[in-house]
Amino acid sequence: MNRKQLLTLLVLVAVVGGAGLLLHQKNQTAWHSADKAIGQKLLGDNFPINDVAFIGIKQGTNELDLARKDNLWRVRERNDYPASFSQISEFLLKVADLKVVQSEKVGPSQLSRFALAPGVGTNAATVIDFKDQNGKAIRTLLLGKKHLRKPAQPSPMGGEMGDEGWPDGRYVKAGNDAADVALISDALSNIEPKPDQWLNKDFPKIEKVRSIAATFQNPTNSWKLTRETETGEWKLAEAKPGEQLDTAKTSGLASPLGSLSFADVAVGAKPETLGLDKPTVVAIETFDNFSYTLKIGQKTNDNYPLTLAVAAHILNERAPGKDEKPADKTRLDKEFKDNQKKLEDKLSQEKTCEPWVYLVSTWTVEPLLKERSQLLAEKKEEPKKVEPPAAAVGVPQPKPADTANPGVAPAKPGDAPAKPGDAPAKPGDAPAKPGDVPAKPAGTGPASK
Repeated sequence: MNRKQLLTLLVLVAVVGGAGLLLHQKNQTAWHSADKAIGQKLLGDNFPINDVAFIGIKQGTNELDLARKDNLWRVRERNDYPASFSQISEFLLKVADLKVVQSEKVGPSQLSRFALAPGVGTNAATVIDFKDQNGKAIRTLLLGKKHLRKPAQPSPMGGEMGDEGWPDGRYVKAGNDAADVALISDALSNIEPKPDQWLNKDFPKIEKVRSIAATFQNPTNSWKLTRETETGEWKLAEAKPGEQLDTAKTSGLASPLGSLSFADVAVGAKPETLGLDKPTVVAIETFDNFSYTLKIGQKTNDNYPLTLAVAAHILNERAPGKDEKPADKTRLDKEFKDNQKKLEDKLSQEKTCEPWVYLVSTWTVEPLLKERSQLLAEKKEEPKKVEPPAAAVGVPQPKPADTANPGVAPAKPGDAPAKPGDAPAKPGDAPAKPGDVPAKPAGTGPASK
């Protein structure tokens, strides 16, 4: 290589290196050009949480509208069913405190790279609109692709999480017209336009169950169970002869009632479509004198449609105990009033659940849908007696052998009966024939000469 070629090579190396350095610096500058924004709140320092009366979440063709009405947040897609106040409050507080981790100016053609493109395409953003009670826009937040943090070492189990990492942030835009794409340190994974995920899932807790009665369309399958104490064994009301409960099948029958929950609320469906025109009716009474009537329709996917009615008989006055002391009366009266208020609040809250049709998970209600025969102990069959085979008609049966004279053939029909004084037959003698002179007893004839 001569000197001229060497100089040319050095110039090329310098040009390539310089271009790489400029590109690296450009990328660094792009992310850090807005250093003043890093660490600042994404939606500003004065995001008016208390003024927000509407939250709209849209992703593609899916939409969710959360609106504050009558001092309650409600889900419009579920006929204004109450939304989870705690979930919405937590979301608003989190949004107000979101801070910028990185920031980059991105042109419209590059938005799809961060899943922040407008419209309904694959890389479209999730758009969140915040409005006040008059419908005036407060702020708009666009959620894009989640930022994945890769592990230091590949997971030995492999799989998607081990290869790609896990979400530790998200690319966002603070407004439709914003030129900056920001990275925040919260993936906001549960912010989706799915109405069932925003419902208030508070549901009646049926405790201290005293009796359960299930009435089926086929009356023979109906049953009623009662017990005398909260922990007592169930007894079958009006048990028929031979019916006995299987305690293994009934011991946990009331347990799911204390943690009732629902997956969603049915909207717009006719009763006959859900099987609620001919439901299975379950009546439940508690030791607190609450009565619940559950109407359960036909199973759809993994849920049963269910309606609920509740009533209660709450005592207004306490009956004093025998030999009750004045000092105890004050304490017992206060305990009675506190419990009375608690029961009244419980009844008032549970009555709000009556207008709706709920979709309840199978594990919750299927124990209540067991038919009468499925609650009974299985009957054990008694072992059958083995009978000797009956004698065949027309086949001669063998006669019993003469045990007194073994080897002597038994008498045949037609043989002459033995006469007194006849010598007994010896083993091996031929049987006597008709007309034979009977043998004389030994010692009776003339003496031999």
